[in-house]
Amino acid sequence: MEFDCDVLIAGGGPTGVTLAILLAKRGVKVIVAEKEANIYPLPRAAHLDHESMRILQDAGVADEVMATSRSVARYDFRNAKGDLLLRFAGSDKIGPGGWPGANMIHQPSVEAALRRSLAVEASATLHNRWELNTFTDDGEGVSAQIATPDGERTIRARYLVGADGARSPVREASRIAFDDLNFEEPWLVVDVLVDDYSRLPDANLQICDPERPTTCVLMGEGRHRWEFMIKPGETPEQVSDDAFIEKLLEPWNVKGAVRMERKTVYTFRARIASEWRKGCVLLAGDAAHQTPPFAGQGMCSGLRDAMNLSWKLAAVVRGQAPESLLDSYQPERAPNLRATIDMAIMMGRMVCTTNKWSAFLRDIKFKLARAIGKLPEGPVEYPPISVGAIMAGSPAAGSYFPQSISADGTRIYDVLGAGHWLISRDDLAAPQIAPFGSSLCRWLDKNGAEAVLVRPDRFVFGTGSCDQLAVSWRALMGNAQ
Repeated sequence: MEFDCDVLIAGGGPTGVTLAILLAKRGVKVIVAEKEANIYPLPRAAHLDHESMRILQDAGVADEVMATSRSVARYDFRNAKGDLLLRFAGSDKIGPGGWPGANMIHQPSVEAALRRSLAVEASATLHNRWELNTFTDDGEGVSAQIATPDGERTIRARYLVGADGARSPVREASRIAFDDLNFEEPWLVVDVLVDDYSRLPDANLQICDPERPTTCVLMGEGRHRWEFMIKPGETPEQVSDDAFIEKLLEPWNVKGAVRMERKTVYTFRARIASEWRKGCVLLAGDAAHQTPPFAGQGMCSGLRDAMNLSWKLAAVVRGQAPESLLDSYQPERAPNLRATIDMAIMMGRMVCTTNKWSAFLRDIKFKLARAIGKLPEGPVEYPPISVGAIMAGSPAAGSYFPQSISADGTRIYDVLGAGHWLISRDDLAAPQIAPFGSSLCRWLDKNGAEAVLVRPDRFVFGTGSCDQLAVSWRALMGNAQ
C-alpha cells in the first residue's frame, strides 16, 4: 500500500511541531494532525533551558523566541519568614547549549514561531481541525482514520507519533500504561499582564509556607505568574473567584501593577508511560510523561524527545539506519526524564509541606546543609546517556556536547549545520573550524581524545581516532553511511 507520508504526528503543540520541523529538514515527509483550530492563546509553559533553546536553534526559531523571552538569574526557595533555604544561581549565564540557562517564555509566541518555521518546509504539512479517531498498525506502517472539516480521511504512514498531550488518544488506543510516580497536588495558576515591573520580584521564587505554598515566576512577553497550592476543603470554583485571588495577591502588594489574564486550576502530576514505542507507534512529550512544574522541565522534556527521535526516525525512513535504532529512544531518554521528574518531585515536596512541624524540621535541615555547602548552587545538571546509540566505554560517550561560540558570537551549529559531526585535532586549523578551535581543543584535552563524533542531537557518540569512530558509526547505522 502506498504511503501518504513517512511520519504522521498526532498533535500540533510544541513537541509535535518541533519534531515535524526537524524531520522535514532531514528530507522526511510529515503530516501533523492537530484537532484544534488555532494555537491556544493563553500562557502555559513558562521556561526553556539552554538545551531546549539549542533545539529551537536547529528548528530555526531560537532568535525569534529569545526576542520574546526574559532571562532570570536566580531561583530561590524561601520559607514563610523569607529566609533562604535553597538557591539555584547563574541561570542567566550562557549554558553548554550556547544559550542562557533559564529563559522565561510566552508559549503562544513560541508556538507561533514554530508554526511559521514549519510552513516553509516543503515536505511538512500542518492540518488544523484534523482529529485522529482510530488507527491500525499492520507491522509495515499505520493506517489512521482522521476526522477533518471535509469528512473522514484515511492517512497511511510508515510511523505514527503521538504528541497529543497528557490524555493522548494514541497512547490510550495503543494500550500503553502510565506508571504513576506518586505525586498529585492541585494548584491555582494565575497569569497576569504587567504594567509596573518595579513592583514585582526579579527572581523566580518558591515560597515554602505551610499556610499556603506559593510559586512566583517571571514569564515572557510582559507577563508574570503566581501559583497557589489549594488547601483541603477548597474547591476550584472557590479559589478561582476574583475576590479570592485578590486576597491571595495582597501580600505581594501588586494591586495596580498587574492585570489578570488567566486563572485556572491544575493538578500537578508525575507519570511516565511504560512504553514509548510499540511497533510503528511512538510517543513524545506529555503523551509519554508528565512532570510537576517545579523544575521547569515540562516543555523542555518534550523538545528533547523531539530532538532524540527526529534524527533516528529520519535515518530509518531514508534507509540510512536499521529500524532497531528506534529501540534506543526510550532507553536513552527515560533515565534523563526520570531524573528531571525526581528533581521536580523533590522540589515539590519541599514546597508542598503543609505541616508546620515538618516545615520547621525542613527549614533546619536545608539551612544546615546550605551552611556547610551540601546543596547545589548553580543550574541543575541531569544524567548523560548511559546506554543506547553510543560507543560505550570511550571517554565522554553519551555526554552533552557543548556548543562552541566564536569571538564574534557565531555558534558552531550555524557553521556545521545538521547531521553528525566528526571533529579531530587536525581539523582545528581548518578555516571553518578555526574560530572555535580553542574551545574544541580544551574539550578534547579534557577528555584525552584525538577526535569526537557528535550525534545529530548533539550528544557525544564517542571519542577516539577518526578511523575508529567512523567504523563504529557505520556499524551503528547498519553500514549505510
